[in-house]
Amino acid sequence: MTDTEKTLTSLVVGDDGDKEKTAGKPAARRPGAAKKGSQNRRKSRELVLKAVYRGMLNESELSQIFRDMTDDPDYNKADEAYFRHLLQSVTNHLEAIDARLVNFIDRPMAELSPVEHAILRIAGCELMFDLSIPYRVVINEGVELAKIFGGTDGHKYINGVLDKLAADVREAEVKAAKS
Repeated sequence: MTDTEKTLTSLVVGDDGDKEKTAGKPAARRPGAAKKGSQNRRKSRELVLKAVYRGMLNESELSQIFRDMTDDPDYNKADEAYFRHLLQSVTNHLEAIDARLVNFIDRPMAELSPVEHAILRIAGCELMFDLSIPYRVVINEGVELAKIFGGTDGHKYINGVLDKLAADVREAEVKAAKS
């Protein structure tokens, strides 16, 4: 287990160790600034990452994971409705997401870092099942999660896989953006 995975594990299980998670994030904005909603969604994605990661490692029940995430210090900063929606969606579509992702990864699923696998599941879910979010935003958010929680160059891998997935599941949107 890498140091990053240990840190994520400690954050998920509630260890009071180093909880510095703000590296690489934009500075705090004044109340009412335009990015407030996206920051709430970013916090939601971070919580979903912790929950999906925990579920992968512990094979816990979704209801228990959700209760545990409400105790997370970042829970009050997150968009609760989006957190619930995204966690439920990832859980409901897990098999479909993994079945699609396997076409774009260069190794068996079992050999993926659990953190990167969880990030791919979350971003894959948004790409496949939430067309209201532009594909570039989904990819960017996945890359940002990988920069914060993933391995040294994990964000590059995440970017490559999500680019391929987006071209497959959102072909028209990707072509329109590139033309």
